[in-house]
Amino acid sequence: MTRFRTLFGTAKPVIGMVHLGALPGSPLHDAKTGIGGLVESAREDLAALQEAGFDAVMFGNENDRPYEFDVDTASTATMAFVIGQLKDEIAVPFGVNVLWDPMATVALAAATGAAFCREIFTGTYASDMGPWTPDAGKAMRYRDRLGRPDLAMLYNISAEFADSLDRRSLPDRARSAVFSSIPDAVLVSGNITGEAARMEDLEAVKAALPDTPVMANTGVKHETVADVLKVADGCIVGSALKFDGDTWRAIDPDRARDFVQRARCAE
Repeated sequence: MTRFRTLFGTAKPVIGMVHLGALPGSPLHDAKTGIGGLVESAREDLAALQEAGFDAVMFGNENDRPYEFDVDTASTATMAFVIGQLKDEIAVPFGVNVLWDPMATVALAAATGAAFCREIFTGTYASDMGPWTPDAGKAMRYRDRLGRPDLAMLYNISAEFADSLDRRSLPDRARSAVFSSIPDAVLVSGNITGEAARMEDLEAVKAALPDTPVMANTGVKHETVADVLKVADGCIVGSALKFDGDTWRAIDPDRARDFVQRARCAE
């Protein structure tokens, strides 16, 4: 918990997502706007989040549908380039997430100097992308081999677009992940991007892990953030901040400011 608070500078950080546009090689990539377009849209979202007062930001490739487990090297390289172009403008701690590839996520974090990363590191799932079996031991050893033992690891323990094949309860899986892997935080998600985690799941996981930061990972909205932060040790938000609450649009500065104000009142 101490490392978590030191990293974010607060007991209950609110992290805003910078959803990069579809990267080269992915089906939705816009070749006309190219990499320059990716940089500029990310720059606008970053500025809106920082001006709104978010405690941290996280860069992710949410638009790279359909998602992959073994991400193309070009995707990771492009994300590194985009973040590199914005590095001098980043004024808060930042993290990265390369969906759904733990090794690529750690590599990107090491290359860009990210303070934290998020991924599915543990578990076994049946998913839209096929059988899903991440390897936390391999990812954490890779982090250390790359000289980043300081990189905070945020473990999403309830995978989106998937169902756990582990029949243990979510709190039991969370306790086991903490015992075996020592994550810096545990994240609880809804079924897909933009859908909220069930409050009973957040409450049960937090009750099982009183000394480990537990964050709401998806679907937190303006109307729910106060209730979420009564239970969770922070949240990660993307869709609710967009124009019309649409995951695939740009950050709406007014919605971003309103969200932060509500979160601050709830703390």
